[in-house]
Amino acid sequence: MAVKLLMTWDISPEREQEYFEFVIGEFIPGIQRLGLDPVEAYATVYGEYPQIQVAMLATDLPNAQRILNSAEWQKLREQLFGFVNNYSYKVVPARGGFQF
Repeated sequence: MAVKLLMTWDISPEREQEYFEFVIGEFIPGIQRLGLDPVEAYATVYGEYPQIQVAMLATDLPNAQRILNSAEWQKLREQLFGFVNNYSYKVVPARGGFQF
């Protein structure tokens, strides 16, 4: 059964330009190399929610766990932490539409 990796974070205000360059140039290609399929990305413009919400699809839970335990994922995540605050994630069974 497919699963979604749901991640949320806020962009550090002083690092916005560098953040977008990293996400487009390194983060997205990196997660795709690992076998995750980015399927949704949302930006919060109003309200008390994380600024960025992202969903990535993995074929199944064992594959998602393998990816999340890989050295390449750890490196990508650590790089992301240089640009964001309030990061959180969870893995849930995939279903259609937006999931929290």
